[in-house]
Amino acid sequence: MAQRPQNYGSTDQRVDVPEIGFSPTELYSLSENITTNIYTINTSWKTLERSYKNIGTSKDNQGLRDKVHVTQLSTNQVVTQTSKDIARLTVLMRRGDKQQKLQIEKLTTDFKDALQRYSDMQKSIAEKMKRHILAMTNIENSMDGEDAEETQHLLLAQEQEHKATQRTLEFQHGLLLEREDRIKRIEGDILDVNQIMRELAALVYQQGDTIDTIDNHIENIHGNVELGAQELEKGSNYQSKFRRKIYILLLLAFIVAIVLVVILVIKLS
Repeated sequence: MAQRPQNYGSTDQRVDVPEIGFSPTELYSLSENITTNIYTINTSWKTLERSYKNIGTSKDNQGLRDKVHVTQLSTNQVVTQTSKDIARLTVLMRRGDKQQKLQIEKLTTDFKDALQRYSDMQKSIAEKMKRHILAMTNIENSMDGEDAEETQHLLLAQEQEHKATQRTLEFQHGLLLEREDRIKRIEGDILDVNQIMRELAALVYQQGDTIDTIDNHIENIHGNVELGAQELEKGSNYQSKFRRKIYILLLLAFIVAIVLVVILVIKLS
């Protein structure tokens, strides 16, 4: 039976998010989507937890395991979309205020916590399914030895019964192979949570660099404003001194002119 290659649910699909203008509407929409998706991931974790408790019990059946597979497939898609939404939201937050940056930080933390719980439960379920199948396989192997010995004694007298038994064993073996294949598919659903965490950490680091750059720009602008204010003050003082000198010179010229006029009047008299 063909077996699907295992990639353990890796979501290493990096998408370059263009940096465009700040949009409050898109910001709100992304925040709501991320919040809803985190709730969905937590709900899936609870569903897997209930299934985990039933594996290996009388409630364990193929329907239960199919439900686990479907739950993981749909939740993995939610995780992938949430990672993209957080990346986009991080870009938008570069133009947001401090309160909005705290909001994306909380959403990112909540997502990482939910993802870690979900991933741990995926691994636990896969391991428990493998243990259960291995136990059944061991039982079948012991039965094969007994059936083979018994068939050898009854081969001549009960050839037809032997063929029927062989067909039954082949059918059971086929079922086991099919169940093992289903378990491999369950294992293939396991997310590469470490890769997702690395991507989120890179986003947080980039946002930190952006905030530091903004702070540096603000400090530079503040310094330039202070320097400009000092230059303006110096210019204002210079103009005041210059006007004062002009007034003094004009006053002296006026006094000299009056003195000259008085002297001329006295001489003419």
